[in-house]
Amino acid sequence: MTTAVKPQSSPKGFKKVLRGLDMTLFTVSAILVIETVAPSAAIGPSAISWWIITLLLFFIPYGLITAELGTTYPEEGGLYVWIKQAFGEKWAARTTWLYWINVALWMPSVYIAFAGIFSQLFAPDLSLWGQILIGVIATWVTVGFGIISLDAGKWIPNIGAFLKGLIMVVIGVGAFVFASRNGIANDLSFQSILPKWDAGLAFLPVIVYNFMGFELMSGAAEEMHNPGKDIPRAIIISGALIALFYILGTLGMLMALPLDQLGLVEGIIDTLTIIFGQSAAGTAIVTVLGIGALFTLLANMVTWTIGANRTAAEAAREGELPAIFGRLHPVNKTPVSAFILTGAVSTLVIVLYGFMAGSAEDLFWTLFAFSSMVFLMPYLGLFPAFLKLRKTDANRERPYRVPVNNGVARIVAVICELFIIQAIVFFIWVPGEPIDWAYAAPILIGVAVTLLLGELLLFLAARRKVQA
Repeated sequence: MTTAVKPQSSPKGFKKVLRGLDMTLFTVSAILVIETVAPSAAIGPSAISWWIITLLLFFIPYGLITAELGTTYPEEGGLYVWIKQAFGEKWAARTTWLYWINVALWMPSVYIAFAGIFSQLFAPDLSLWGQILIGVIATWVTVGFGIISLDAGKWIPNIGAFLKGLIMVVIGVGAFVFASRNGIANDLSFQSILPKWDAGLAFLPVIVYNFMGFELMSGAAEEMHNPGKDIPRAIIISGALIALFYILGTLGMLMALPLDQLGLVEGIIDTLTIIFGQSAAGTAIVTVLGIGALFTLLANMVTWTIGANRTAAEAAREGELPAIFGRLHPVNKTPVSAFILTGAVSTLVIVLYGFMAGSAEDLFWTLFAFSSMVFLMPYLGLFPAFLKLRKTDANRERPYRVPVNNGVARIVAVICELFIIQAIVFFIWVPGEPIDWAYAAPILIGVAVTLLLGELLLFLAARRKVQA
């Protein structure tokens, strides 16, 4: 009697290199974003309750929904495949365009944060343009890591996930020790942590944003050994770790730093400096952890570009995006052209915004708000797709199924959809305050241009498909 051997590559030639632990670490690396913990903490003590509310009403249901979709449709392309199954190729292509371009638009803000931390650690007088140069270099290092084979490239997210968790634990535990000796920097009484409807809500979308990314690993579904088993397990384990780390990190910052001293870019290093002090030993610890924080930012962008570029490549192979997005490296089977395009767009955006920003912090937040609005838009289709596929494709085998009936599933999906909508709106408007058009107008214009450019690319791809 012979034992069946599982294929080590997919029918499309992708090597199966992702195991359960890889997928768990990949997801932690994707979702745990340490440079946005400071903006989350900037809500104030009520950030703690907003984390918990968002965790219960959005993060857990969203994770379970992506587990069902990822195991039911274990094909390369993830989100593109799900939207295509539910609403057709055109809406899938629109979704994928926004998903892909977001990463190229988000990368500049991540690497401005990278350059800001680098400046704090090693070059306090580094100019804004010096920081922009660092951001451009980091962009192309990311492209290089993305083009290498996935069995080698996956170690960047794996190591990054470990370092992210370590830094969050150090901040959380270190802040408790610091506060026991020096007092708590902000009022963290029960009354103060209750949800508040005030100016701090400007940062509330960041909490929703910080919880996004469960679907990313499904972009490489055909490179997984056992998606039906490993996707739900990876989502449950990584979700628990991510929630714990985010709350620890936010609580640590609020215990160590007064709210008015919490910088959006410098928050991580400022918190570590307060906890460990400015002695020779303290400075050495902060420097080592700071270097680890720099690596986590690189790992974050490597993780997202791995998933988003594979999703775009699948749409291109279907003829729904221009063919250039689908060109693979002849040996590594990685979407080399999509990576190069990501690097080119990121470089252009970071340089253009350098002419517009007065400081690294201004640059970070403007870029972050713009890219985040684009980033959240694809998720507007995810939850309706989940509901439609449960109805129109009810007989398909579901290795994992969200343990609720269709009536409860509708309620859960609508709540998740409302979370996405409020996050998009709150990036440009704080409830109870007039819209600051000087801030909002450039972001909205950028979003409109992004949508129109996507329509142009879809038109060109459709025309080419007809001519082929």
